[in-house]
Amino acid sequence: MSEEQETREYHSKIYTKTGDKGTSSLYNGERRTKNDAFFHALGTIDELGAVLGVALEHCILDKTDPLIEMLEKLVALMLDVGACVATPLDNSKETHLKKTRFSDNYVKVLEKWIDSMDSQLPPLKHFIIPIRVGLASAHLHQARAICRRAEREMVSLSIHELIPTEVSVFMNRLSDFLFVAARFAAKNHGADEGYWTGCGKTGL
Repeated sequence: MSEEQETREYHSKIYTKTGDKGTSSLYNGERRTKNDAFFHALGTIDELGAVLGVALEHCILDKTDPLIEMLEKLVALMLDVGACVATPLDNSKETHLKKTRFSDNYVKVLEKWIDSMDSQLPPLKHFIIPIRVGLASAHLHQARAICRRAEREMVSLSIHELIPTEVSVFMNRLSDFLFVAARFAAKNHGADEGYWTGCGKTGL
């Protein structure tokens, strides 16, 4: 077999055509329509991972330590989150559940990171406005909003489907982390935080 043939042999195709009729599969192999609540949640988790990747690149440019290492881990962990959500507790094999089990220790790690960064920030007395805070901070604010949307979709999903509480708690804490991370990145960028002064006081 030639080297070219070996390359073709070991590289799977990007397109499988299995979703051409509007369905996709969960981690346990169950097929659902692409507008199913599972895929709304999974799509938003995927979107969050992509935006975290953008925020990471800007943190690298700004040399925002230790956020760089934190975000590298979180971008990868988004795949774990997706796999966990895509494995319903009530109709998945134990082998699938074991592979995608989500550790509650991740929440403790996030809380440690939050406390570490927050201790280096001024006390929060007003709502933050993400204006002129630098691209790293701006994308972290965007990631926070997407994370909240993912959490809402997971809550909607959990009304009719069984998903692990550990991953839901993690997403709630992750949005807290992203808020503090956005403030931390703004400080590292040398930006002054903008504050909302209250209804009717902003004007145009």
